[in-house]
Amino acid sequence: MKQTASSHNYHHGDLYQSLLLTATEMIAEGGTEGLSMRKLADRVGVSRTAPYHHFKDKNALLCAIAEQGFQRVEALLQEVQARESSEPLATIFTQYVHTYIELAYKYREQYDLMFGRDIWRNGTPTESLLNRSKQHFKSWLNWIEYLCEQKVIQSGDSVLRTAQVHWATLHGLCRLLNDGIYTEQSQLNEMANTAVDMMLKRHKTD
Repeated sequence: MKQTASSHNYHHGDLYQSLLLTATEMIAEGGTEGLSMRKLADRVGVSRTAPYHHFKDKNALLCAIAEQGFQRVEALLQEVQARESSEPLATIFTQYVHTYIELAYKYREQYDLMFGRDIWRNGTPTESLLNRSKQHFKSWLNWIEYLCEQKVIQSGDSVLRTAQVHWATLHGLCRLLNDGIYTEQSQLNEMANTAVDMMLKRHKTD
């Protein structure tokens, strides 16, 4: 027997998370074009007005999905930084680059929302998303500054410019994979290693 909206006993936070999770699954299956507030309500099994209690409109929903993506990469950054006392910084940075690319591909539709035109050019980013994205770049900038101070990262310019260029390189690798330009993981792994070698400060030996 199919469940109806009245048969669900969602708590406020539970429904929010259920809507967000289901919407993320729907864009992974059919892109943002296949997502609508009506379809989302039907799939979750709630009234068609229920999603609007949590998200003003589809743009707000997409922003929430993108924000969750920033939370994921922020968690990755914090995770690798927690290992700094036990592993070489160059090794940690290399692992970070590879894991970031893997996450970007695994959640590629969400990654597109984090940095794509659906929100930043065609839509309107929410204040919450703006704050979350700025906070993540600030965390990245602080880490790059620390790696420069530790003479791990090659820097011939300001820390800000170095952080921007290294992030752009990393983002470019993600786009090449997500857009299907390079479909073989081995190629991306080799390219990532080459990019890391260019970023890292290699000490000359006699």
